[in-house]
Amino acid sequence: MTRPLQQTTAIITGASSGIGAATAQTLADLGANVALLARRADRLTELADQINAGETGRARVWAVDVTDEGAVTAAMSEIAEAFGGIDLLVNGAGVGTWAPARESRLSDWRAMVEVNINGVLTCTHAALPYLVRAAEGGRKIADIVTVSSIAGRRVPGPNSNVYSATKHAVNAFSEALRRELAEQHVRVGVVEPGIVTTEMTTSGDKYAPDARNPSGLGFLQAGDIADAIGYMVTRPRHATINEILIRPTEQAA
Repeated sequence: MTRPLQQTTAIITGASSGIGAATAQTLADLGANVALLARRADRLTELADQINAGETGRARVWAVDVTDEGAVTAAMSEIAEAFGGIDLLVNGAGVGTWAPARESRLSDWRAMVEVNINGVLTCTHAALPYLVRAAEGGRKIADIVTVSSIAGRRVPGPNSNVYSATKHAVNAFSEALRRELAEQHVRVGVVEPGIVTTEMTTSGDKYAPDARNPSGLGFLQAGDIADAIGYMVTRPRHATINEILIRPTEQAA
């Protein structure tokens, strides 16, 4: 099997479930060492054990909150020391609640801003010095990929108010960062999924996208998004995939 990410280190936030966990497995399969970041240490340990069953030491766990600047900064330093550098950052952590504005709790709005925006900013800011250094090293390229949403391109409905706002912010930040880092050979991209079967879409919450009862060809799976991320970070150095929009075939909106 071709392993184009051999001798690289990838950080995946939100790695305890869903898209983050699938991405960690995909990048490990492509040869990367993977640093798994999330708050749920038990789930991270389970995933690390699964990855390390194939090759010991490939995955390590950092149980941190992506909005905790001190913990994130310390984790980046520890990861770089443990693996010899940082080549890829996948911002996969995210939360979502959907409700009409008048029925929403301000705490839910703030939580989305904290994780979906500030978490991305915190992790990206802490990883940037290592990524620039990696791009100057043997691989000659580094990557930042953020899991956004179709809601970052267009507002999908009236109940997606703050969730959509956070994803639009992530897209704007990523595009600005892309322009800034192009000459440093740090590639920046976003993946914008439609409905994916994850904890977020199987919660049964009244207004949330509902992927519990698929029909026809079904919804996207976490592995579909992980495959897209794997494609982005394995392009030749001269090529950058800045944006991938991926919907279920039967999702019209």
